[in-house]
Amino acid sequence: MINDHNQAGPPDVNHVSLDDAEAVDYWTRRFGVSREELEEAVDTVGESVDAVAAYLNVAP
Repeated sequence: MINDHNQAGPPDVNHVSLDDAEAVDYWTRRFGVSREELEEAVDTVGESVDAVAAYLNVAP
């Protein structure tokens, strides 16, 4: 996917990437969690947005 810096969300809406600071910022705000909580969720269940949301008990 082409990286468009003007878009309002992460470059990949199906996966939670911890490699991109802008994506991490988006997902921590989206899920209302700290970076550490987001990292724990991804380490536990993988990068799927649905799996991370379920682990964090928030809507995807």
